[in-house]
Amino acid sequence: VGMSALVWGSFTTSSFALIMGALQFSIFGACKERCGPLLASALGAAGSCVVSVPQEVIKQRLVTGIYPSFRTAVSSIARNEGIFGFYSAWKPTMARNVPFVVITFTAQDWIKSYLLSKQSNGPTKSLQKKDLTLLENSLVGMVAAMAACVLTNPMDVIKTQMITQAASVQQPYTSALDCFVTILKTDGPKTFYAGFKQRSTYMCLLWGITFTLNGRFTQLLKKSQEE
Repeated sequence: VGMSALVWGSFTTSSFALIMGALQFSIFGACKERCGPLLASALGAAGSCVVSVPQEVIKQRLVTGIYPSFRTAVSSIARNEGIFGFYSAWKPTMARNVPFVVITFTAQDWIKSYLLSKQSNGPTKSLQKKDLTLLENSLVGMVAAMAACVLTNPMDVIKTQMITQAASVQQPYTSALDCFVTILKTDGPKTFYAGFKQRSTYMCLLWGITFTLNGRFTQLLKKSQEE
């Protein structure tokens, strides 16, 4: 296949990811003080699904070879299924994305608050920090993402099965519940953690980098405002 296969489609994926991340962090930051981290993260996840659901539909169909290119995928889905085609399997996608983002943001916020409070109550109170270091932000992000992966991988499997069923000759699933029951009966519970190693590795690195950059940019913004 070659090394080019590793970066094929990265521009398109990154474009979606940037918009998704911007929506998640913007909504979370705007609502956190009023709603608390739990509800704010849920609102951020729900808002980003406007972009993340179409991304998943297009990505999964490209990966499974249903369409040969991004342009063909978009035009074919729009022509054959209409705008709602981009939101097929939106229920399992949201059922995975919303809990994942809620767990990741809430865990990250709790761990960050705990570490900062522990530092401020320690023997070096006079040297208490206002924020975590880049390494600390990275590690906290990865731990939070791992917890989210463990809890949401079953929904990721269901979502993938429903999105890619267009390429299957088997009878289509009638709902996410039907998909869950069918997988459980035919393949067993272990199937719900298929691809966990790959997904958790990717997600931990992604969110570790994301929270590191967010922490750094937040520090720079605070510094510029103080000046």
